[in-house]
Amino acid sequence: MATPRADEDTVVSVIRGAAKRVTVAKRTVAEVLASAPGHLTTDEITLAVQERLPDVSPSTVYRILEEFEELNIVVHAHLGQHAAVYHLAGAVHGHLTCEDCHATFEIPADHFDALSKKLLTTYGFRLDRHHVALSGACATCQAVRHATIATRSK
Repeated sequence: MATPRADEDTVVSVIRGAAKRVTVAKRTVAEVLASAPGHLTTDEITLAVQERLPDVSPSTVYRILEEFEELNIVVHAHLGQHAAVYHLAGAVHGHLTCEDCHATFEIPADHFDALSKKLLTTYGFRLDRHHVALSGACATCQAVRHATIATRSK
């Protein structure tokens, strides 16, 4: 069952429910993540927070993200060779990252169900489907490669 993506009010409720302090900086990080169209690096989150609150340091943002992760408010993923990215927790999904154009596509986690079962039965390994990121070539880049090879072979 898909879980809807959290919003700022949900984040604040989770923080309060864990008996943690709700600060302006935490609210701002939540706002930045909730308004983001996709996944953000810590640098992108820090810049967006500092546009609103210039005195918030990068280390404060890192600590907030760590707390949010402990509270299952955010999830991070490593997409290819790039910095970790964060997004508000919600529906579990995986990522496909094109090694050529660096585009990233979200795919439903159920695409990993068979692999997850096989890993568990064969190796006793439980896959964390929040962190699945596969590298390869997207359809557009494959078409460009194919066209380039076809042109060269003429």
